[in-house]
Amino acid sequence: MNIPLSILELVSITETTDARGALDNARDLAAHAEQWGYNRIWVAEHHNMPGIASAATSVVLAHIGAGTNTIRIGAGGIMLPNHAPYVIAEQFGTLERLFPGRVDLGLGRAPGTDGVTLRALRRTPEAAEHFPQDVMELQSWFAPVAPGQRIVAVPAAGTEIPLWILGSSHFGAMLAGELGLPYAFASHFAPADLIPALGLYRDRFKPSHQLDKPYAMVGVNVIAADTDEEAKRLATTQQMAFTNIFRGARGLGQPPIDDIETYWTPIEKAQAGRMLARSIVGSRDTVRTGLEALVEETGADELIVVSMIYDHAARLHSVKLTAEAAGILVGVPGQ
Repeated sequence: MNIPLSILELVSITETTDARGALDNARDLAAHAEQWGYNRIWVAEHHNMPGIASAATSVVLAHIGAGTNTIRIGAGGIMLPNHAPYVIAEQFGTLERLFPGRVDLGLGRAPGTDGVTLRALRRTPEAAEHFPQDVMELQSWFAPVAPGQRIVAVPAAGTEIPLWILGSSHFGAMLAGELGLPYAFASHFAPADLIPALGLYRDRFKPSHQLDKPYAMVGVNVIAADTDEEAKRLATTQQMAFTNIFRGARGLGQPPIDDIETYWTPIEKAQAGRMLARSIVGSRDTVRTGLEALVEETGADELIVVSMIYDHAARLHSVKLTAEAAGILVGVPGQ
């Protein structure tokens, strides 16, 4: 494909893997991904979700960073309306001091949780209305200290950590373009607006201090196995997870099943199918074809892969096969 390949790590808690196991699996995956040529690994802020252990996103990134050496680590993303920009600057400035030149900060305006939990976070839904201003404030805390500046985000000042705008709609695309920031589209769960959003981003893009031309990263579910049949079976874990969202029954990750048709109703199948429409599931050759087609259609500068697979060993195998399919893993001794 001749473009970078990255990973969005869900830090999944499953029926057989507790939170500590999920965190250690994320670190182990990052270490392997680093060896296999992946560009970056991101984790996302989610709250009150029993199956996801990445709520304290900056702490999770510190754990992953300590187990790796070169792969970029970052938030994909921090839900900025949940936080004071100053606090996020302090957290990610600390990460940058610990892992210099490796930290990304992707920003979203969704709460990453439900309304009740939002109140527990001491935030209000109206906070999202200030997202553009909060992004610019956060950017200013990473800038070098100006003469006479009374408030400094220590140790963030001067780090100039690269910011990304994340989105699943037109709003994020327009904002990323106006601010001249890289843009990551969440087509791994909201594929319908992918092409229009990328067009808006590129049309609206204005060069900035951080970026001189548009840079778009596209999210994609990829589940690879030795055969198409085995990959389809592994994919039932994700299909069940999306079905459970519609049922209001978010829980722990479930092991794959032989026949997904016994699990969901026709309506649930249609709902999940719309959200997972851009998934690539199959053998290495099937994945290669799917990735190449996605890059050709979107003109993506980078892909970020989500692989919701129950068994950690099977997930590692999928990530490795995907690297081979994308051409980033070629002839690595002992791998």
